[in-house]
Amino acid sequence: MSTAMPSSWLHALLGGALIGLASAALLLTHGRIAGISGVAGSLLQPTTRDRGWRYAFLGGLILSGVIASLVAPSAIGGSVRSLPIVIIAGVIVGFGTRLGSGCTSGHGICGLSRLSARSIVAVVTFIATGAITAFVARGAS
Repeated sequence: MSTAMPSSWLHALLGGALIGLASAALLLTHGRIAGISGVAGSLLQPTTRDRGWRYAFLGGLILSGVIASLVAPSAIGGSVRSLPIVIIAGVIVGFGTRLGSGCTSGHGICGLSRLSARSIVAVVTFIATGAITAFVARGAS
């Protein structure tokens, strides 16, 4: 019996529903938006008082990744790029997150659901930049 998780629209639908449910639950119970950059970034500030739910939220993200790697290891692939490239990409993403006042999860899931004009512009920019990057990267390889 294979533990590999097949890629299908049903898994994407279920995953999206769970992300939406978690985002809605955080908003309804704590009045907070589930943007990962804001959740994690606030932990770096010494004046943040509401650390408990932030640690729990980030811990849940990490734990779900660990569980997924144990249940379906083939679903969690390794990096296709070298460690220096991954680090450089992470720094660029971090800079873009600060520049754009939020990350893809915050703008894409929470911002669009609230019809935030800033989030709509951000998501269109993310998608366009991703499409251009994929086109250029495929052309270079």
